[in-house]
Amino acid sequence: MYQAVSAADAVCLIQSNHSIFIQGAAATPFELIEALVGRASQLRKVHIHHLHTEGPGLYFDEKYADSFRVNNLFTGGNARQAVQSGRADYVPVFLSEVPILFRRKIIPLDVALVHVSPPDSHGYCTLGVSVDVALSAVQSARYVIALVNPQMPRTHGDGVIHISKITHFVETDRPLPAHAPTVLSETEIKIGKYVAQLVENGATLQMGIGAIPDAALAALTDHKELGIHTEMFSDGVIPLVEQGIITNQHKARHKGHIVAGFVVGSQKIYDFINDNPLVRMLDISYVNDTAIIRQNPKVTAINSALEVDLTGQVCADSIGTKVYSGVGGQMDFIRGASLSDGGKPIIALPSTTSKGDSRIVNQLKPGAGVVTTRAHVHYVVTEYGIANLYGQNIRNRAKSLINIAHPSHREKLEKEFYELWKY
Repeated sequence: MYQAVSAADAVCLIQSNHSIFIQGAAATPFELIEALVGRASQLRKVHIHHLHTEGPGLYFDEKYADSFRVNNLFTGGNARQAVQSGRADYVPVFLSEVPILFRRKIIPLDVALVHVSPPDSHGYCTLGVSVDVALSAVQSARYVIALVNPQMPRTHGDGVIHISKITHFVETDRPLPAHAPTVLSETEIKIGKYVAQLVENGATLQMGIGAIPDAALAALTDHKELGIHTEMFSDGVIPLVEQGIITNQHKARHKGHIVAGFVVGSQKIYDFINDNPLVRMLDISYVNDTAIIRQNPKVTAINSALEVDLTGQVCADSIGTKVYSGVGGQMDFIRGASLSDGGKPIIALPSTTSKGDSRIVNQLKPGAGVVTTRAHVHYVVTEYGIANLYGQNIRNRAKSLINIAHPSHREKLEKEFYELWKY
């Protein structure tokens, strides 16, 4: 049905000055990346674009600086040092709008490197665990190189690609990168319980990956008839589906189905989504469209942050001027939840850093990025409680946030706030 070539032969398609996309998260095509880096001595000024990728990110190495320049649309752990040192770049952009950058040729793509499930009897592969922005890249690039893996889940939804769209096929057979659920700390469990208090029966949930979303999901065992419409999900959803807590029956869009753009987790979650008609993996420009999100009832968006200042400004992509992650879909869902009938946008974070510094601050660090503005913020949750800032003036916001800050920082925050604002 198709003719496979070696990874080394496939990436010969890539030339100097090309602009390429690399699929990310659990779909990161390691074999294609290794082959690309193997050609580094023959390439100059290849521009690479991607969201978070798994693995070491070989092309970030300083010795390849003349060959590759990476434009991170979301900065993962493997990219932080390169971005912070100036060897790579970061694009602040809402996740919902990344496909626009590709489709409108604002970021023109010569080649897309993707990771797909094997073709069916009709010649259709799927983008598996990562449809998100990969679909728009495949549709926009002049050439597509696909890693074909029988261990890539075959998923329902938008990520269906006919083999005629693929320029070169490279075969592999290996497990996807897996992340086992973390053991929750006492702080994370407390935050999860407070978040769960805000979730109503019949709500539609959005959550990310990590300990706090996992803690929130673990605290929902007494809830009923929840739905999922989220940019991504992980293992914490499975027990709620098995227990009949997630039914998706009240959703206005895709009633009866879980909707997501990508999935990251353990092998259990990859097995769960494989050929599962319950799950629809869709284009992120649709999943994260505020106009779509708001149509679902009681949308409860659970997102995190690095810092929140006493006026409600939320920093989630940088520590001062040091880029740490990205804008992602936080604002897409904060706004969508706010406009949903009965919706609740939530920012959940520990009250302190690992070094004991307060994450509730009087002023964000110089250069910090404001991902969610103080006009958009509603609920902020720490292990010390819930602050509802929506409709509140600056003075009341500060009081509410100081009340959920770590007790050892409250007096200092009160003094700083008074000196700055004269309240």
